[in-house]
Amino acid sequence: MMQEQTIPERLKISPFLIYFVVTSMQIGLGAFDFQRRIARYAGYDAWISILFVGACLHIIMWMMYKIPETVNGDLVTAHTFVAGNFLGKLLSFPLIVYFLMHSLTTLRTFIEIIQGWMFPELSLFWFTFSFMLLCMYIVFGGLRTIVGIAFFSLVLPAYLLLSFGFNLPYSDFNNLLPIWDHSVKDLLKSSFHMTLAFIGFETVLFIYPFIKNPQKSKKWAHLAVLTTTILFTVFSVITFAYFSEGQLQKALWPTLTMWKIVKLSFVDRFEFIGIANWNLIILPNVCISIWIGSRLVKRIFNIKQKKGVYMFVIAHLVIINFINTREKIDLLNSIMAKIGFAFTILYIPLLFIAIQIAKRVKQK
Repeated sequence: MMQEQTIPERLKISPFLIYFVVTSMQIGLGAFDFQRRIARYAGYDAWISILFVGACLHIIMWMMYKIPETVNGDLVTAHTFVAGNFLGKLLSFPLIVYFLMHSLTTLRTFIEIIQGWMFPELSLFWFTFSFMLLCMYIVFGGLRTIVGIAFFSLVLPAYLLLSFGFNLPYSDFNNLLPIWDHSVKDLLKSSFHMTLAFIGFETVLFIYPFIKNPQKSKKWAHLAVLTTTILFTVFSVITFAYFSEGQLQKALWPTLTMWKIVKLSFVDRFEFIGIANWNLIILPNVCISIWIGSRLVKRIFNIKQKKGVYMFVIAHLVIINFINTREKIDLLNSIMAKIGFAFTILYIPLLFIAIQIAKRVKQK
């Protein structure tokens, strides 16, 4: 089995900061259009599917802590514990692609929003280049710097939650009645399409060795999942009350459409402020994905993590230019949602079972 590297204490983060890591990863990728996606299958009962997914994620989170506890390391260590050094590295390699796709999906979707709502002629390459320079600067500062950005990405734009109060006078909560008017099958389909908004919490599997007293961070990780579950549920209810089902399916970005009603004396287009703030919200999403991906490169191929960061940046600059239509962006989001579902809901429980079996075998 691969020997787990000892992480210096100065590089570790406090247990409560895992709350900001998990929450920042879950808020950002699908928050602009998850309402339309889930309502397509379960109508306005879709808020029930959010609660169901949230409950499942607490179980998955429990497994995600048991896995590194058992092997005393991260996910790469878990793979080598089960399959040996060579096969363990082979099993870990696809995760490099996974986190590359995660950061690409986040960034490309955000650029599409900027191009659609603010600057139609925005250069895809030069915006990506500028954003990658900022990400490199943050990632080279280490995990503690990235987590600091995750903290500010939640605290500073938190006032945006108040902006949705402007929609309440024009909302009709009778839209949600009758409750549970759809089959369990429809609710499960809706739950599947909620995956894109929730994925990101699996970063715990990779950050675990960098947490001081990781046992104390469990409650913060579960609190993060609870927070995002409540936020998405409340936000979906407000959206369903504001739009009719027909209107919602025609709104490509329901969140931005809801912001259009906000009128303040000092700004006419509040959605511009919201989009500008979202730049800070998605920043830790991309940085954490690059950090994890580059660390996987280091752990698997035994090369410096800085070189892995350069590889990720170059990959972003090359690949993102080929994702140049709405159809390709939608396809990328769809693929990411399916892979995220397979990894978090299917693979992690299977790995948990495999580790428990391997542990018993090794003990005997």
